[in-house]
Amino acid sequence: MLRSLYSGISGLQAHQTMLDVTGNNIANVNTVGFKSSAVEFEDTLSQLTNGATAPNSRAGGTNPAQIGLGVKVAGITTNFTQGSAEATGKPTDLMINGDGFFVVNIGGTDQYTRAGSFDFDSTGQLVSLSGGLVQGWTADAQGNINTGASTGKIVLPTNSVVPATRTTNAQFSGNLPSNAAAGTVVSRDVDVYDAGGKKSTMTLDLTSDGAGDWAVTNGGANVGTLTFANGVLTSPSTLATGGVTIDVSKVSGYSDLSTLALDGQDGHGAGTLVGYSIGDDGTISGSYSNGTIQAIARIAVANFTNPNGLQKAGGSLYTPSPDSGTLSLGSAGDPGFGSLSGGYLEASNVDLSQEFTNLIVAQRGFQANARIITTSDSVLQELVDLKRQ
Repeated sequence: MLRSLYSGISGLQAHQTMLDVTGNNIANVNTVGFKSSAVEFEDTLSQLTNGATAPNSRAGGTNPAQIGLGVKVAGITTNFTQGSAEATGKPTDLMINGDGFFVVNIGGTDQYTRAGSFDFDSTGQLVSLSGGLVQGWTADAQGNINTGASTGKIVLPTNSVVPATRTTNAQFSGNLPSNAAAGTVVSRDVDVYDAGGKKSTMTLDLTSDGAGDWAVTNGGANVGTLTFANGVLTSPSTLATGGVTIDVSKVSGYSDLSTLALDGQDGHGAGTLVGYSIGDDGTISGSYSNGTIQAIARIAVANFTNPNGLQKAGGSLYTPSPDSGTLSLGSAGDPGFGSLSGGYLEASNVDLSQEFTNLIVAQRGFQANARIITTSDSVLQELVDLKRQ
């Protein structure tokens, strides 16, 4: 039987695979996080009809004569180039800018995806559209996140309460007028909290001595004296009263200006969760009714030594394979990991112009290989007809 028949069949099979891959790419042109694939061909074994000979003193060498036996698919590779950004405005829609994958646990098994269409379910769990649990690290009661710990599901604690914190530090800044008359009093109130969250007001009275220095009292009790030289505070840099350390290092004492103001204090009452936001590093921060903002959790980002070694598992998910290499987990923005953009999704990276060109190439290749078979069949028919003649 003619070898060309089998070569043509192999060509039909290879180009059919190319058509299948191209068709799948086009079908997923609007699939979030989809990565297109490409087919690579290679020739099959070649039959040796004449071997090569080495040159000698009487004759030159001859090259081998081989007849190829067709084509086969060498591999189907995934193109992991970045897709374009699609704005959605939804805070739980996330896009990775750069390398990395989201980690989603489905049925107890971690899988990986570039599709960041997430939402919180009725129990506060961050889930994918198919119900997979998005993995990350949960913060402790103080808002600290240990990214070296094992990952787990992320839960938005809708009924959580941030405990009260006692005021231990406060900060002042601004200017006290050095030319104020003796006996001039500047009063400033500081809201302070005890360990139970009870709020009270501490009033500091600053009295000028007429020479540029100011005596500080709290409820008539002496706290200290702020001394200045040419408008610069010389001592002290901190004051202590009522269990609160007050930082006054940013206070100046130039003429005419009276701008002394409280920059803040570190205490607060208890508060409940009223909102959340997701940062570029994947940190989910809660906004509480007492005005505090505290980290709740951080979304994990994964990467592999060889992302092209991952297997597509459907649902825009990937699973590791023996050739995907070492798994690395980290925070978005760390070396080797892309950053996150909230309110955006990564569009498919399918290039329609390229895919339609591939479609034409695959179609013509299929037609050409079909012609090989029909031509070979005609030759065989001529041989069969020899007997009739």
